[in-house]
This record gives sequence, structure tokens and C-alpha cells, in this order.
Amino acid sequence: MSKNRVIIFDTTLRDGEQSPGASMSLEGKLQIASAFQDLGVDILEAGFPAASPGDFEAVSEISKLLKTTVPCGLARAVKNDLEKCVESLKHSKNFRVHTFISTSDLHIKHKLQKTKDQVLDLIKSSVEYAKKYTDDVEWSPEDATRTDPDYLCKTVELAIKCGATTINIPDTVGYALPSDYERIIKDLFNRVSNIDKVVVSTHTHNDLGLAVANALAGVSVGARQIECTINGIGERAGNAALEEVVMAMKTRHDLMPFETNIKTKKINSCSKLLSNIIGFPVQYNKAIVGKNAFAHESGIHQDGMLKNSQTYEIMTPESVGVNKSSLVMGKHSGRHAFKEKLTNLGYSNLDEEKIDNTFKKFKELADKKRHVFDEDIAALVDDGLMRNNNVIKLVSLDVEAGTKGQKAKIELEVYGEKKSTEQSGDGPVDSIFKCIKEIFPHDINLQLYQVHAVTEGTDAQATVSVRIEEKGRISVGQAADTDTLVASAQAYINALNKLILKRNRSAPSDKDYSAAI
Repeated sequence: MSKNRVIIFDTTLRDGEQSPGASMSLEGKLQIASAFQDLGVDILEAGFPAASPGDFEAVSEISKLLKTTVPCGLARAVKNDLEKCVESLKHSKNFRVHTFISTSDLHIKHKLQKTKDQVLDLIKSSVEYAKKYTDDVEWSPEDATRTDPDYLCKTVELAIKCGATTINIPDTVGYALPSDYERIIKDLFNRVSNIDKVVVSTHTHNDLGLAVANALAGVSVGARQIECTINGIGERAGNAALEEVVMAMKTRHDLMPFETNIKTKKINSCSKLLSNIIGFPVQYNKAIVGKNAFAHESGIHQDGMLKNSQTYEIMTPESVGVNKSSLVMGKHSGRHAFKEKLTNLGYSNLDEEKIDNTFKKFKELADKKRHVFDEDIAALVDDGLMRNNNVIKLVSLDVEAGTKGQKAKIELEVYGEKKSTEQSGDGPVDSIFKCIKEIFPHDINLQLYQVHAVTEGTDAQATVSVRIEEKGRISVGQAADTDTLVASAQAYINALNKLILKRNRSAPSDKDYSAAI
């Protein structure tokens, strides 16, 4: 591998899923894993197998799926974690075990309640254990950027001696400035005698908005792996955004002559896929993948763009998979064009039945709207994916709203049996939700109800997101319709169906295994 080759380690499915409300279904994770493999991601951290039965299953299934991308699992310096990690990854010919332990004085005293010597013993035992099962072992000193430099060098040297092949340096709480992070990486290269035997990796958080800057600072002084996520999702303020670090190196190749395996034209579709699966819209002004990233409103800018696009664009929209003008789909569009559109949007692994069902819904929507946009189609697909294996189905809905009161009448199919009821509430949505609860009794906490139009105009399709919680289980439902109340009912039902699926798959863990490296 070239000395200027930078390995892209994606942790969207592990650190990214630790974003509050970003929980993903198994089907969603498999879609993302497949798309990210096509994107050219080198290493995919599929999850934290010891965290829950659901995480173990996801890592296991992803390890079966991936062929060119190396699957990776995270484990604490605990034998049980390491055993579960190895067991979940065994389906892959080549896999990586990523183990970690805190090294800062603050964490050692208050979190671990151990001595520094005890931490050294755990580093030795955990790395040596992982090494028995794979040659590809990554080790991380959690809270590295707040760790005493002498002790950090000592821990890194020990991990390498015990068999680690990648040393990751986490800025766990996003504390470092680029000058800090650069100094830490330089220090390791200058003081750790066996550092030449490993790949040094960056793992930066965005608490001060510096995750990307810190990652690039690390690469500039010798790091050759970047841990990152699509759309920059992750704990708290998030992680270094994959699309930003990759395009920064590509755009400023004059100052950063580094190469990655990322097929940049697939970036936009992967960003949209993740957004649709977790129900988190990408902020309009987000670099690279935001709706406004290649939009120009100022008259001066527009004039410059018409004369030469390079006046106000440092990269072309096509280079990241964005069309200069949206392909407008309508009622005269055929199935072939529709399938091609799905592929361009990141839905390349849908089976023919799902394509047919979505195409039918698309035709119905096209009869109601003059134009069907990319966002409309993505919403339809996402809605369809949520309807799989449904216990509860919406049959019909009638709503009375206005100054004289609000009332909803709804018919549902529950376990194949049709039931109906009528309820009044503080508003039409409240009335609808009361009806659903009357037919299908449940005790949940409604954490989020959000409505946004995915396209423009009076005939805009509305997407409704609902997040509910039950005994620690989080479920996100999303639905799209030109009728906001229909979308509201369907989103709530989708969330309930996903919650029922989670109940059936596994019981909630009584331990918190969240990892924040």
C-alpha cells in the first residue's frame, strides 16, 4: 500500500448509532453496509456485539454480507466482550477486533476506579486475547487527548508489543485543537520505539466543531487511517464526517497528497440513504451533502457561475453524486427509469417485489402531483420498508377538524382482525393517536412528533417522523403522504410495528454498554 494511502474506517453503524434517536433496524443496517461497501469503505465497524442481542445479530449478519470491506467489532478490555466480538465476526474470512480502555487520569480514577498498572495489565491481556483469533487487532486509548503524554506513549508501546496492528488515538470528548492533535501524533512517532510496525489512526469528535480539522491534522503528520461517519453522526455533536475528510483531501490535493479508496460519486446517495433510514434530515447548509451545498442565490454568485462554475464552486456537484439539475419523474416515467432512479438514490439492493410495490405507489403519487422529486421517491421507499412484517395496518381514516372540535374515526387491522373506533382529542393528531391506543393498548412515551414537507408547493408530500420509547427501547417511525394526517397515523403505526419487532427479537439489556471512544 502506498505511503500516502489513507484507510477509511467507517463507524456509522457503531458510534453513529449512539446518536440519540438514531437506532437502526437490522434491515436498515444491512442496506447501509451494502451501500458503504460499494462506496469503497475499507473497514466497517459494524457494532458493539456485547451491547445487546440485537447488536450481536447485526454484526454477525454484516460479517456474512461483506466481501471487499473488512468487518470490525468493538470490545472493551473484558473477556466476555472479546468472546462475543470474535463469535459475531467468525463468518468473515478477514475481520478486525477493535478493543479499548481509558487511559486518562480522569477516566482511570473515576470511571475505571483502577490504578495505571492495572490498566496496563488489561491492555496486555485484551490485545493478546484478540491476537489469538485474528492478525488484525486495533487498540484505542480512550480519552487519549487528555492522557498524560508519558503514560500514553507507554500504553501504545505495550499494545504494539502485544500484537496490535492499528493504534487509534481518540479525541473522545472533542477537546483537542488541531495543533494539540498534531502534537500528540508527532509525539507518538518520535517517542514510541515500535510505532513503525502499526498504522496510526484518528478518531475525532465534533464537540468544538473541529473533528474534521483534527483528523486532517493527524493525517498531515503521519496517521494513515481516519475513523469517521456519513453525515458526521455520532455521540453528542458527532464524529468527523466521511464526506468532508475525503473531499478535503481530494480538493486540496496540493497540500494533502493523499489517496483513499472512496468512490466519491456515491457519497450523496449514501448520505440520503442514512438520512432516510434513521429519520434525521441533513441540515441544508451541511458541507458536501447538504441541500444548499451547490445552491447559489446571490445575483453576483449566479452571474459568476454562469460565466465559469469555478468562480464559486471548489468541486463539481457531479464529483459527489449530485446532479446539477434534478431528474423530474412523472406519471409517464417507466419502471426501468424508476429502478435506475432508485439505484442513484442508494437503494441498489431492493428486491423486485419491493421495487414493484414502490413503483405502484409512485404512479399513484404521480397522479396527484405534477412532479415527483427525488425526496418523494426516497420517502416512498422508506415508508415501504417500514411496513414489512406489520402487526398493525391502517385500513381507513376519517378526521373532523376545525373550530367546533376535533374527532377521528379509524379502522385498523391488528393481527389480521379489523377493529375500529372513534375518539376526540385536543387536535386532529391527538385524536388519531388516541384511536390507535384504544384499538391497540400500549404504554409508551412519545418523544418526538415532527412534520416537514419533503418537496415544495401546495401539493407537497409531507413526511412525518415519530419517535417513541418503551422501557429503554427506542423506535422511530416515518411515513410520507400528501395528507399530513394520514402520514401522522402511518408514522405512529410504523413506530409501533418496529417496537413490536424489537420486543420479539430481544429483551432490553440491563447494562449500559455504550462506548464513547
